[in-house]
Amino acid sequence: MTDHKAAAISDADRADARAIWDFHQMGHELRPCSAAITLGSLDLGVASTTADLYHAGMFPVVVFTGDTSTATKERFPRGEAVHYREHALSLGVPDEAILLEPKASNTGQNIGFSRGVLENASIAVTTVLLISMPYMQRRAYATCRKLWPEVEPVCVSQPLAFDEYAKTHDDEKQFIDMLVGDMERVMEYPKRGFAIKQPVPEGVRDAFDRLRARGYDSWLLPAYNLGSD
Repeated sequence: MTDHKAAAISDADRADARAIWDFHQMGHELRPCSAAITLGSLDLGVASTTADLYHAGMFPVVVFTGDTSTATKERFPRGEAVHYREHALSLGVPDEAILLEPKASNTGQNIGFSRGVLENASIAVTTVLLISMPYMQRRAYATCRKLWPEVEPVCVSQPLAFDEYAKTHDDEKQFIDMLVGDMERVMEYPKRGFAIKQPVPEGVRDAFDRLRARGYDSWLLPAYNLGSD
């Protein structure tokens, strides 16, 4: 693994990262859905976006899902879903519109456990709004289509361009590492039965290979770990 402090981030690296960023986003047209699932992460902006979409009438009920992870345990020590819920409440989302799923530790569990929460609440779902970080859209979509094929997922995120979103991270290297890590999961998880397979343009795959070779590798899958995250 390359020490990011020893390697400067070049314009070419950023161009490759933008190619992956663009691919991660599904480009779905926003529309009202039966329910929303907000995927926990280190980005509180996801919860802010959820509040905006609720006030815009895009869904009647939302499941905030997520335990803590290596990336979020310091920022959200009581769990991603708990902190997201509290932030949404502070932004005017009523408590009766919120369901909590505080145990999921990976994207598959985010979807599967949230499905169970909605079913237990007797909420009929035909369309689900998946609210996530921008670079998690494609993986969230592929996971939902695999685990919950009966519903139609609509993916949405905070509407920020690559450069704007990069500025919200204290560590740009780690941000690009995460883009690369999600790209690997989009390609690898269908082989493991975690997600549907999606075609990857050659240029995006080449960008992934170059960034991995340049040491953007801290978020890659362990070689022999068959678990999902």
